[in-house]
Amino acid sequence: MQRIARIASVYGSAFMQGLVVVSFPASGAVLKAAHGFSDAAYGAIFLVQTATALIGSLVAGGLARRLGLTVLARLALAAGVLAEALLAATALVGPMAAYAALLVAIGLAGLGFGLSSAPLNSYPGVLFPARRESALVVLHTLIGGGFAVGPLLAGAAMGRGAWHLFPIALAVAAAVLAVMPFPAGGATAPAAGKAAPRTSPAFWSLAAVAVIYALCEGTFGSWIVIYLEEERGVAPPSAALALSTFWAALVAGRLLVSALVVRVPSHRIWAALPVLMLAAFWLLPGARDATSGIALFALAGLACSAFFPLTVGFASGRFADDVAWVSSMLTASLMLGSGIGSFALGALRRLTSLGALYRWSSLYAIALLALVVLVRPSRSPLPKGELS
Repeated sequence: MQRIARIASVYGSAFMQGLVVVSFPASGAVLKAAHGFSDAAYGAIFLVQTATALIGSLVAGGLARRLGLTVLARLALAAGVLAEALLAATALVGPMAAYAALLVAIGLAGLGFGLSSAPLNSYPGVLFPARRESALVVLHTLIGGGFAVGPLLAGAAMGRGAWHLFPIALAVAAAVLAVMPFPAGGATAPAAGKAAPRTSPAFWSLAAVAVIYALCEGTFGSWIVIYLEEERGVAPPSAALALSTFWAALVAGRLLVSALVVRVPSHRIWAALPVLMLAAFWLLPGARDATSGIALFALAGLACSAFFPLTVGFASGRFADDVAWVSSMLTASLMLGSGIGSFALGALRRLTSLGALYRWSSLYAIALLALVVLVRPSRSPLPKGELS
């Protein structure tokens, strides 16, 4: 039972991190209607989230070594509890106080997501040392599942005129997870005689892989609705469906890969995914209606699916003595690339169409494929560790 409880706490925490992060965009309509936030003011809160997630990821590895993985996992969940409590409190105050609370809340949500990168990416190898890669992909699938389920839960609460119950329920669930047992152990320093990851060209190559992948994901996902509505004349409901399909395909692809890596060498799957990204970038300008747009963005989601968790898995295998630091730095790389990819299209759109920019973005996929070919991932398993 103890082992089952530890597995539930780790994978439940992954799902919760996805729910907490998505709770803010999922609540956007309610917040704007209740307090009259402008588009610019509302959009600015996500810059805070990106910044704090980046900070949390950068410090997570060092904190894991000092405090231990369990303490860090609980701190990440505690940040989520406070974030959701503040989000719920915006229903009780005026616009200025609500906006201040919202900024602090979304900052805590981003910080918690960043801090969780070290323990959540370390635990699958401890719990399932013989199936590390598959276990890690499943964990990232649950994070994506939180992204997909959160808006549905928020919508259900809104439909009953009780939106505030949505963040309250998340705060309670995160608090319950925070007191559950986690696998024992902490982050360790590299063994004597072994090079630290920060001095290894192999690590920085994998960090570059994470950044370029995030450029691809951010470019695909951030502008789906605007591209289909404004440049292809697709109705808003169908454009929104394409966005949902992208994330659903990403989650489904992770589930598929978690099963495939048991039978197919994972580095082959890792190398195949940039080829799918290249195809999606090249084909997207050919979207002419809702059906083709939804199908092509489903391909994009499938192409992105397991690439990042496999990257973390390979880095963890190569630097098995410093998994927490490596995984947190790769998450920081992901946040950096995602922010650049999302905002770059907005600036470049003044020069040309999104359709053309999608095709030019195929250069990201080509660069990613070249790096994947050059980097030779280690397939050595993580140390088993001890469960207490």
